[in-house]
Amino acid sequence: MASSGTNYNEYNNDKSKQQQVSTMLKKGIFISSPPPSPTNTTSTTLFDMMTQQQNLESKQCLDNRLHDRLSRVLAGAPFRNPGNCGGFGDVKLTITRTDGFAVSFDVHRRVLAERSRFFAEKLRWGSGNVDHSVEISEIEDVEVYVEVVVLMYCEDLKRKLMGEEVEKVLRLLKVSTALLFEAGIISCLQYLEAVPWSEEEEEKVVSLLNELHLDGYENNVLQRISAEPSTSLRADGMFFGLLTSVLQAKDEKARRDMKTVISRLLKEDTPGNSNYKNRLDISKDALYSICHNCLSSLILCVSEATCVDEKSNQDRGVLMGEIAREADNIQWVVDILIERKIGEEFVKLWADQKELAILHSKIPIIYRHEISRITAQLCIAIGRGQVLVPKEARFSLLSTWLEALYDDFAWMRRACRSIDKKLIEDGLSHTILTLSLPQQQSILLNWFDRFLNKGDECPNIQRAFEVWWRRTFVRQYVAESYQQITVYDDYPKSNGALSNTHF
Repeated sequence: MASSGTNYNEYNNDKSKQQQVSTMLKKGIFISSPPPSPTNTTSTTLFDMMTQQQNLESKQCLDNRLHDRLSRVLAGAPFRNPGNCGGFGDVKLTITRTDGFAVSFDVHRRVLAERSRFFAEKLRWGSGNVDHSVEISEIEDVEVYVEVVVLMYCEDLKRKLMGEEVEKVLRLLKVSTALLFEAGIISCLQYLEAVPWSEEEEEKVVSLLNELHLDGYENNVLQRISAEPSTSLRADGMFFGLLTSVLQAKDEKARRDMKTVISRLLKEDTPGNSNYKNRLDISKDALYSICHNCLSSLILCVSEATCVDEKSNQDRGVLMGEIAREADNIQWVVDILIERKIGEEFVKLWADQKELAILHSKIPIIYRHEISRITAQLCIAIGRGQVLVPKEARFSLLSTWLEALYDDFAWMRRACRSIDKKLIEDGLSHTILTLSLPQQQSILLNWFDRFLNKGDECPNIQRAFEVWWRRTFVRQYVAESYQQITVYDDYPKSNGALSNTHF
């Protein structure tokens, strides 16, 4: 009984499919699937057979879905109604995929020849009551080819495209171009010009338009991403204005947010990022002009702080906030310089700020510790090889600012939890070890004495000390039985520092 029921169901299913095919043939539509690929059974394992069966079933499922979509597209096609087009179609159009999947339907020679130069060329021979047959073969996107043919019958293409996804319209544009369907090309371009794109869609739009070469039709679409030459020339001034606005912003939260946004955008535009062909051309002069402005503001704030005493009516909190803000501004601009690989001049500029370093030592540590973060920032960059300057500049930087960094280190750690103690210590160690051996000696002997007295309030650059020690006493490159070690007099010494010490 079970077998009889199964046979009955199969019979009904076959009969239903035959009726569906018969109906489609009467309406001038025929969709065929490719024949199954021959399989080599001589050396096929069970696993291979199962894999082939799964692939076949998966492909059959996809073909069935495509079959259903094509049926829906053709069901509403204008050429299905003879009354709308002056009679039945006189051209049998067959569109065949690379694997043999095909769809055939009857269309009208007059409509296709008027709307498409491709079909006009194919159908130019013959006229009157002669039926034609045209096949478009070896294509990938059968569904879109069918949809473009349907669009050739539409009077208001703009309305027809409303609500479609950008990616779908790009596919229609590509096929319209292949079929030389000018009205379709223009309508797709008008759609793309009017709708917003996501960043992913933008990449696809630009890629396709560059591929199609539409003889200038695409220029209007690409205006939203193409800068005029005059705009490029103004980029420097525009960038200067944006950075200045951020640095002078009154709302602190908005200032932080915009700093983050601009930093992220500039990182996308750095020389090492190959995702973009045309990089933002920002002159070094513009960035260093901003640096000089920030330095002048910082010096002014620190000068005011040196005049503040306990009896002064000036709000100490406001003054402290101004110094921290100006120091933070410099750190941000220096980050940009380092990211764009043009930070060398700032190392020299900061090393030359001896007046600021003197003022720094005269104000309470609660005001000044943010300034020492600039020195730490530069040491980290030098230690990583992100800034390349001569050793004279490196030694001058440390000669001017290292004592201040020592003094402020404990406060830096307490006041800002984001400070990475080890990162600063490693950057400082690496920077010191790039100097000449006598310069290393001068700095590290000074640090040795300070560390013994201050402990964790001083950066722990023990690793640099050990490397210097081995370079000096273990791996000697000058074979001498007696070596004299003399502390440099031009390096500022803390109280009790070793001087003219001989080993």
